[in-house]
Amino acid sequence: MRSTSLNFIGGLRLRQRWDQQIFGNFELSRIFDRNRSSRVMTAPRLLILSVSAGSGHVRAAQAIEAQARLSFPAMQVQHLDIMQCVPLAFRKIYTDWYMALASRLPEAWGWLYRKTDCPSEGRHRPGWLDATRKLLQQICTRRMLADIAQFAPHAILCTHFLPAEILANHKRLGRLSCPLWVQVTDFDLHQMWVHEGISGYFVANEELAYRLQAQGVPRAHLVVAGIPVMPDFIAPLSRRACAKYFGLDPERTTILIMGGGGGIGNMAALAQRLLKLDANSQLIIMAGKNQALLTALQSMAALFPQRLLAIGFTSEVPALMACADIAITKPGGLSTSECLVMGLPMVLVNPIPGQEERNAGFLLQEGVAVRADDAATLTYRLQRLLADPLQRQSMRTRALALAKPKAATEVLQIMSQAMSAHQKTIETTMKTIC
Repeated sequence: MRSTSLNFIGGLRLRQRWDQQIFGNFELSRIFDRNRSSRVMTAPRLLILSVSAGSGHVRAAQAIEAQARLSFPAMQVQHLDIMQCVPLAFRKIYTDWYMALASRLPEAWGWLYRKTDCPSEGRHRPGWLDATRKLLQQICTRRMLADIAQFAPHAILCTHFLPAEILANHKRLGRLSCPLWVQVTDFDLHQMWVHEGISGYFVANEELAYRLQAQGVPRAHLVVAGIPVMPDFIAPLSRRACAKYFGLDPERTTILIMGGGGGIGNMAALAQRLLKLDANSQLIIMAGKNQALLTALQSMAALFPQRLLAIGFTSEVPALMACADIAITKPGGLSTSECLVMGLPMVLVNPIPGQEERNAGFLLQEGVAVRADDAATLTYRLQRLLADPLQRQSMRTRALALAKPKAATEVLQIMSQAMSAHQKTIETTMKTIC
């Protein structure tokens, strides 16, 4: 990063006071570029911070960023995955540890989720958890603050609790003056998201807003916007056109299996069983990056002409959903929000204890999903749904009513207002200084 020193004492003091207006007392606030003094009247700058532990937090950030390009072209938006701010070895340990614990030892993950779901001051948490959290913050903080100083945002939005906790602490200490907002990416609220110093919260439903209010967060700081999805899920798509594109029959009942089935057993055997449930149905299986599964399913497709579509990692999920009548998915906050926006009834498979378990509970309560924890139960649930088009239509109606397709737009509108107010504060202060 380039640094510039001013040639006169008065100018240097002015620059330092300007830095403190934006960054408070950050030690790194002395890092600046030549153009910052000309930025007072420029376009608003929004920084979105995520963490690539699981895909949902990053996808929510990407959805907001994509919507900004469409609806707020004058806004400068930068998305930073703070795992890029830590050493490679630590990044691998952190992300791999999360994935391994959640997938291979789900009960251990559930215990950890429950144990850490307590008041944010941490007085009920085991000491080693707080020590680990503080170590992680120390590793992340310096590089992240340098990146913040370089971008000089007028507001920051966090889609993961880690940067939210780090920056909330700086906010409390007066080291960060710009608005700091949080986008919760599940239908549940874990206490790791809740910190003094957060300017406001975007949440998925009224229940979460009520729970935050009960903890003392003012209602004016809560926005029930939903969970942001990519703009492609919002644009109207023709089922017939999408089915033709993928070589599917738009008249057949179509089952979409997302994420390779999410740990519900031998997928090849399960696919055969599901295809035999209803001769008029067809199956789409998204194998993701599992090349072995994709190859096996593509070989099987020859036994079921025009009834089985196996597809690897793809960006065409909205078009695939447009073809479907039922989605089989893990209950992640982002994937289920996408299903809601597309009006897809869901069969939720094998939720991980913790946020997925609670997401599943919410979606079952709202009547937009059924649950299956093993292959036999999945077969039974699907058989009933396939035989009952009225239930599917009822679930579809409920899903569309529950969906919040304009979540990203609402988030950006609120952030735009927050940035405008912050810019005015800076301008007023600069006039006073000058």
